[in-house]
Amino acid sequence: MFHWLEKHPFFFSVGVFLVIAFAGVIEILPNFAQASRPVIGTKPYSILETTGRQVYIKNSCNACHSQLIRPFKSETDRYGHYSLSGEYAYDRPFLWGSKRTGPDLMRVGNYRTTDWHENHMKDPAGVVPGSVMPAYRWMYTNIADVPTAYAEQLTNAQFFSVPYNEPIPMKDGSTEVVKMANSVTEAHAMALAEAKEIAADMKDQNIKDAVARGEIPEIVALIAYLNSLK
Repeated sequence: MFHWLEKHPFFFSVGVFLVIAFAGVIEILPNFAQASRPVIGTKPYSILETTGRQVYIKNSCNACHSQLIRPFKSETDRYGHYSLSGEYAYDRPFLWGSKRTGPDLMRVGNYRTTDWHENHMKDPAGVVPGSVMPAYRWMYTNIADVPTAYAEQLTNAQFFSVPYNEPIPMKDGSTEVVKMANSVTEAHAMALAEAKEIAADMKDQNIKDAVARGEIPEIVALIAYLNSLK
């Protein structure tokens, strides 16, 4: 058999290719499957965070901000630990981005506060001198679309097995449960409860009044999402 292959270099090359390819699959696939599993501490997005993520996408924030820290010292010194594939287990779609007009936001929740975002989204250049980012003042009056976010949660739970209502292991050994509502009405109530915590740390009285009325301005949902990026 081997003598025959030595006399037929084409078939010999094909045989070598198949052996290497098979060995590569055996070596790579298990590691890939392990790496794609949720990293300990990675939770599904809550209803308000999901709503804020939709605001983020609707306003094309991912066109100027990436969410992918590359494993280079210059990146990790500025943004923190490089990104791991398992951290995106619940992201649909991924928001890696391909351009950085502004800084990477993968871990923005570790170093920016609700108060900072409130001021920055209203007047970027006033907070970061020289910033080319436009102001997003309409987010302070537009009301967030919670029903659409709830529909997204249902889709993720039913078709992608996102573990809502299940214990999620955390880095400190504890577990947390991200609850999903059973109806649009309950989803709004859950989002409003989260929104009140965000609004409590904001200075804009109009935002506080809107939340007190049972409304959720888009800026509140967006800040909830940005605060979750850690």
